[in-house]
Amino acid sequence: MAQDVLLQVKDLRTSFRVEGEYYAAVDGVNLDIYKNEVFALVGESGCGKSAMALSITRLHNMNYTRCEGEVLYEGKNLLTMTLPEINKIRGGSIGMIFQDPLTAMNPLMRVGAQIEETLTYHTNMNRSEKKSRTLELLDQVGMVNPALTYDQFPHELSGGMRQRAMIAMAIAAKPEIIIADEPTTALDVTIQAQILDLLDELRGSTGGSMLLITHDLGVVADIADRVAVMYAGQIVEIATVFELFANPLHPYTRSLLNSMPSALTEEARLHTIQGIVPSLQNLPRSGCRFAERIPWHHASLHEEDPQYHEVSPGHFVLCSCYKTFTLKAGA
Repeated sequence: MAQDVLLQVKDLRTSFRVEGEYYAAVDGVNLDIYKNEVFALVGESGCGKSAMALSITRLHNMNYTRCEGEVLYEGKNLLTMTLPEINKIRGGSIGMIFQDPLTAMNPLMRVGAQIEETLTYHTNMNRSEKKSRTLELLDQVGMVNPALTYDQFPHELSGGMRQRAMIAMAIAAKPEIIIADEPTTALDVTIQAQILDLLDELRGSTGGSMLLITHDLGVVADIADRVAVMYAGQIVEIATVFELFANPLHPYTRSLLNSMPSALTEEARLHTIQGIVPSLQNLPRSGCRFAERIPWHHASLHEEDPQYHEVSPGHFVLCSCYKTFTLKAGA
């Protein structure tokens, strides 16, 4: 399936400078995104998901960030491209949907002008063609009155409408990959469902791929093809979405899934994960990083230098602790 790989992330390390020292928030991540698939990246807040997305698109402030490794697109490393080169990729071949469009969009520019800016940079359309394409995009993402939205400012739109406008910007140049970073975080449940249906429909109609970053496992189950579970800067498990939900193995994956409320187990006590994701400065750099949050699982059952184990084709788990792990009784 190597010929179907669209984007490769190889040993990616993204470090932030804190009090003069660099600490890796993304620590040695490897993954492939195939053509025409939805690849989901899940985990708690602070696990490094958004840091990885911004690394792929080179949107970090490099005054206090260091990115190492490779992000290969069409055989070229995005991390070593010049600014003009990466600017042709961003918004062109790779579109980005941010989790808060109100802060991501320019508050002083009308919505239509912001979408047209993408077309100006990545196409050779004239003014008339750009406006026509923009109105077409606004209609495509479900705006009731595209002509009205075209002339509005971001603050005049509802949260769901702003997210639709952000999606229109992301798909304007017909990218091969869309990176959607928590695209439904600030929306109510009804609008969330509409946005997810829209993203899935657009992905299907364009034949492109999507990297979906979320903490919502329900969203993952609904539209993802494959999923990677991230904890403390590392991928701890990766599998097809069916395999992951049918046979979750890593202690963190199992803990996440058991933390989800279920109508089928309404009498059961909701499982909680002890502790929090450690800060960058306090993040353990050796051994199993999840060990501190499952103290009843003896230290000897973790690998000193965790390795990936392929338990079935395409299903990888970090650290052999998965073989003996059990959820804490009564949790």
